[in-house]
Parts: sequence; structure tokens; C-alpha cells
Amino acid sequence: MAVPADDTAPIPRTAAFDSSLGFLRDGYTFGSRRFQRLGRDVFATRIMLKPVICMRGPEAARIFYDGDRFTRQGAMPASVRHLLQDDGSVQGLDGAAHRHRKALFMALLTDAAAIDRLVSLFADEWRSALPRWQAAGQIVLADELPALLTRAGAAWAGVPVGADQRDDRAAELEAMVANAGRVGPSNWWARWRRRRTERWAERALARLPDRGAAPTSPAARLADHHDLDGRGLPPAIAAVELINLLRPIVAVERYIVFAALALHEHQPWRARFAAGDEADLLPFVQEVRRFYPFFPAVAGRVRQAFDWQGTRFPVGQWVLLDIHGTNHHPAVWAAPDSFRPERFRDWDEDPYRMVPQGAGHAAETHRCPGERATIALVMAAMRLLTREMDWRLPPQDLSVRLNRMPARPASGLAMTGITGLPPV
Repeated sequence: MAVPADDTAPIPRTAAFDSSLGFLRDGYTFGSRRFQRLGRDVFATRIMLKPVICMRGPEAARIFYDGDRFTRQGAMPASVRHLLQDDGSVQGLDGAAHRHRKALFMALLTDAAAIDRLVSLFADEWRSALPRWQAAGQIVLADELPALLTRAGAAWAGVPVGADQRDDRAAELEAMVANAGRVGPSNWWARWRRRRTERWAERALARLPDRGAAPTSPAARLADHHDLDGRGLPPAIAAVELINLLRPIVAVERYIVFAALALHEHQPWRARFAAGDEADLLPFVQEVRRFYPFFPAVAGRVRQAFDWQGTRFPVGQWVLLDIHGTNHHPAVWAAPDSFRPERFRDWDEDPYRMVPQGAGHAAETHRCPGERATIALVMAAMRLLTREMDWRLPPQDLSVRLNRMPARPASGLAMTGITGLPPV
């Protein structure tokens, strides 16, 4: 029988002086392996020779997200920050300044009518692509989705991209997501391409047709936003924030591919949805978000010193909250490594247990404001995959390598036998 951990004892340390190689080797399971080995939901180590405390679980998520204990400033390597946030963005703000600008993103990304419009644009793009997919004989779903999501997201935001730019914008936004967890030439290339996207975004905002006293589109509202000091956003920062609207929409491609993989691997669920039974559609999507790897962890630096788990967290301490480990915590989730949508039938929506896109309440914390839009887009893709088209997966490598971040099936999910179906 396991001996309960003494949470008042000092935080244990890994045997390794530096865990950088272990992090690269283990990827998403880096934290879970060491939490299990050490018998605690918190441990100290070094990554890139820098002292760091890693933690997981609902209590850790509450400590990390609630209040103003942590700042995101200086918490992520430049190779990640430049691709996923960049300097001056809402993610790098703290306190009242963060909450004020975050309110704009909340307004844009939680409004039901706005989400419905985004979903409708995405579904239209999917339906437009379906004849081409049928004619092609085989597609790779992961390669097709970024363009669809880019076009839908840009049209929704009010900055539609021309036919001559669509492929470039989609490739640039996808590269930001795909290379954020890498180092070396691929990351440098993606960061160089991001500068092209920023220049495009700045030009697009400068020539918006509906800027003025009552801007209507998300892009126009962003361009005319004023921070707490009463000043508008500098054009370069507004461009960064526009990318922070579009890039996460493109990142939903990962969840959609995983949802398709889950439908393939759990055929009874696919048959149920194909018949029009949507009773468990939302639980299925939530389980996709819990089960499959998306963000491995979120980083912060202590802004206000505090004591927890028998240890003082001084100002400046680097901390990693293990997102994947929290979503697979064996004390929180029954059979965490099994795909069980039914676990979400009576879900209490605890914002600290289910944390694929952050914890806490989005309006008050750094939790992703686009979570509702993400769920809506994946649900729409599920309907399209099960009720408006038929498809099969030929033999291919469907393995999900947990030491590759961000992860997705190795093959990208090649589909054949695509045919259109009349909507149920």
C-alpha cells in the first residue's frame, strides 16, 4: 500500500542535476513520470540549467491561476514566446492591465452569435472543400484543416485574405503552432515567417473599412481598443493581438484531427453520431480535449511570494504547471489513460480539474478565452465527419508520439473513400 505523501515536507528534487534531456525524451509524460516516482504532485529540478518547480493537479492549478501570484513575463523561452504570444500581447500583461485587455478577448470569443458565425464560416469552408477531397481520392486531414480554419477565422475577424495570400497565411499560422515546441532551424524559420504575418496583420488593420465610433468586426474592435491608460494599441501590438485571435483558431486543427482519430478507434460512437444522436457529442469532445495531448504545460514566474507544500516560493521562481499531467492525474480521473466520454455526462465543470487550455475562470485569469469557440468548432467538425461525409483510414502510422510537442498522429490522418452524405 502506498504511503500518503507528507505535503508539509520540503518539495523533493529529482536525482538528475538538469532534466533538459529528460524533458525532450519524455515530452508530455515528463512530469507524470517524476510525480509518480517521487510520490508527490510537486518536485524541483533544473531545465536548461535553470531551477524550476513542476506541479500538477487541481490544487496546483488553483495556486497557479488564481490571484496575482504569477506573471507570464520571462516565463517562457524566446523560441516559444515569439511564436505563441510575442512581446506586448495580452498574455504578457498582469493585474488590472491584463484583465482590461482580456475583457476585449472575452467579448469577442464568448459571444454566442459570434461563435455561431465562426462555426458557420468553418462549416462552409469544409463543405466547399468536400468535392475536391472526393476527386482527390485521398487527403491528409491535418494538411487540409489549417487553410480551412485560416479562411474561416480571417473572414470572421473581418480581415479576409485574398486567394493569392491564403496558402501563405495558413502555412505561417500553422508553423507558429507546429514549431513552438522545437528548437533550432525549424523554430527560427517559423519565427522569420511570423514576421511576415505580423506585417500583413498591421496592413490589414490599417485599411479596415469599419473603424470608427462603433466598430463591428473583431479586427476593428481590436484596432480601436484603448488600454487602461486611455491610449490605443500601437499598430505593431494590435497586429500581434490579431494574430492571437487567428492562430488559436488554426490550432484547433489538432483537436479536430484527434477527434477524427477517436471516431475511427471507437466506431460505436461514430455510428451513434452518424445516426443523429447528439446526447453525448459534448462529452465526446470534452474527452478528446482531456485525453489527447495539446499543451504540455504552462509556465510562470512568481510575482508575489507565497508558501505551499512546505516550501517558500520566492519572487522570480520559475514554475511549470503540468497541463497534460493534470488531465491524466490518476487521483482525479478514473482510468485516466482510457478514452471514456461518458465521464463527462454529469461533469461539474470544475475549472481546476479539466485544464487543457488553462485553469480558473477565463475572465479573471490567464485561461484561454477561446475555449468555447474551440469546443464549438470541434463539435461542428464532428457533425461534418459523421453526418455529412463518409471516409475510411487506410493502413498508416496512427501513433501519437508523446515526445513531440505539439503532438498529432504521425501520419496526419490520411483519409480515403471520401463521399458526401445528405445531412441527417
